[in-house]
Amino acid sequence: MRAMKKGLMTLVGVALVGSQLVACTNTSTKTPANTAASTAETKTATTPSPVAAKPVEITWWNFPNFQPLDGEVGKYEKQIIAAFNKKHPEIKVNLEMITFEGGPQKLNVAIASNSAPDVIYDAPGRIIDWGKKKLLAPLNDIVTDEVKKDITPALWKQSMVGDQIYMYPINTAPFMMAVNKTVFEKIGALDLLPLSRPDRTWTMAEYEKALQAVKDKAPEIIPTGFFAKSTAGDQGTRAYIANLGVSRFLSEDNSKVAINTDNAAKALDWVAKATKDKLSVAGAASLAAADVNDLFLQGKLAFTLNYSAVLKAQNVPNKKVQFEDILLPFPTLDGSKPKLEPYLGGMAVFNNGNPDKIAAAKKLVDFIANDPEYAKKNLIQTGGLSARTSITGLYSDPEYKYAETARQFITDAPTIADGYADIRTFWFPELQRVLTGGATGKEALDSFAAKANEAIAKAKKDQAASK
Repeated sequence: MRAMKKGLMTLVGVALVGSQLVACTNTSTKTPANTAASTAETKTATTPSPVAAKPVEITWWNFPNFQPLDGEVGKYEKQIIAAFNKKHPEIKVNLEMITFEGGPQKLNVAIASNSAPDVIYDAPGRIIDWGKKKLLAPLNDIVTDEVKKDITPALWKQSMVGDQIYMYPINTAPFMMAVNKTVFEKIGALDLLPLSRPDRTWTMAEYEKALQAVKDKAPEIIPTGFFAKSTAGDQGTRAYIANLGVSRFLSEDNSKVAINTDNAAKALDWVAKATKDKLSVAGAASLAAADVNDLFLQGKLAFTLNYSAVLKAQNVPNKKVQFEDILLPFPTLDGSKPKLEPYLGGMAVFNNGNPDKIAAAKKLVDFIANDPEYAKKNLIQTGGLSARTSITGLYSDPEYKYAETARQFITDAPTIADGYADIRTFWFPELQRVLTGGATGKEALDSFAAKANEAIAKAKKDQAASK
């Protein structure tokens, strides 16, 4: 991938200067009427005409971050653009909706061919990688001190490279599990879920008991899910293993892998055994995150691993049967507080070498994040919580209130690590080896650690060489 060209353009302000008309008179005295007419004439001639804002055209690529209106993907985004144009009629915004399946590759091709969009709403996994490659325009100039103080360091870490802000954080929610509460009500086992606890924390032993109850009393339902086909949704599997094994995925400074502990290895071995025991979905090595969530939405799966308040809202029209989905933190081996990675959505501006387009794109970002009327509407339409700690109580749904509570468990996400784009590609092949009997949990995690640590070291070396 090659860096996009950078250029400087100078904006030239145009001043319209009118010449004052001076009336030539004789020595006779002017009448009051003549004086008034002369004054009005002078005022008209010396007042500059307002300079029209320079027309600019930008392109916005957007994943389906906002819930569709009337079942139409992109309809809400068009409303945003219409409202934006009332304040900035000089900026034409071309919207292109992309999917989570094909969008990442389309972005890679666009960047490689110097045809990236001007602005995008995405997540740190891709945005920070682009920022490290100098593909983005810093947003420091549109982030106020008030906003800086109102967003936690954990979220800022996912939005910055060094002291440069490359993503404007907008919506967030902790990634968690979800459970089909209706299934447990039907089998009379609701007491096996930790719903009576304010923080809903629970142990691996309690989780296993709940899975066994589903297997015994609702054999038509798959107790829980797992997936290892691709990098999509990797936060679900790594948080699942890390919490079951009371471990971290990476070290606190993100300098090396920390998931290859004995407890995490046992947790991964447990996943393989649970599959054989029919407590976990069969064929997980060939299932993607979307496949597992689809089973959940069909009512065929009691627990799913890759969920959040955002996904809960987005999945409402996708349910094939009606049931109540409830958010739960990942269980831990000893019942200790879980470590939840945050979902974070925000906007980034590509540095396409045109200062006018960059400035216009920043205005769109600022409008979506901070407009007095639309900022709150936009948050609710994403189904997420605000990235700003002062903005709460957007929803009356008790699951959203719990999601606010669960923010206490948020930890740093590994997406900010050097070499993360490569790190994640090594994860699923190792999971597949365990699921297919080709390696033990410890062998797989040690192999992953060796490859990932090498990628981290290489990325650090490359960054040092580019400075």
